[in-house]
Amino acid sequence: MNILIINATLSFFATLLLHELGHYFAARMCAVPIKQAGLGWGPKLYGVRVSNVDCNVRLLPVGAYVQMDMLALQRRPLLQQLFVLGAGVGVNLVLAALTWGSLFGALNLALAIGNLIPFYQLDGWKSGMVILRRMFGRPSPLVEWILTLGGGAIALAVLIRAVLNF
Repeated sequence: MNILIINATLSFFATLLLHELGHYFAARMCAVPIKQAGLGWGPKLYGVRVSNVDCNVRLLPVGAYVQMDMLALQRRPLLQQLFVLGAGVGVNLVLAALTWGSLFGALNLALAIGNLIPFYQLDGWKSGMVILRRMFGRPSPLVEWILTLGGGAIALAVLIRAVLNF
């Protein structure tokens, strides 16, 4: 039982870390500066600066992030923006295929699918915003709220469905 918990914990953190590394390397390839990267949320426990990037470990071990220069990202062509935003999901899909049938593969597939949902601040939502702003030629608060609320409804429906299937 303990080995299963250790495996699940390490697999979860590796999945998050590799997802964020996908964003990191895609941003670097597209000349988008990275300001900060971290594992976890909440108060900072430990931090170090590596290659002009503040790397942090935070108190709550529920997530990871790469904070980019969003103005620099927005100046990139649409396909480069979508490449950077979708790189984490792409990494998770490749890892899920390579490790199919394992807990690590299942976690990668779950993270990829979850990030495609247009829920606020997930990769699917950010990509939707980029596409909508390009379609309209400017930010449109009404359309962006519809995407945000619609994404929230989709996320809630997926969560309810998952709970009911347990």
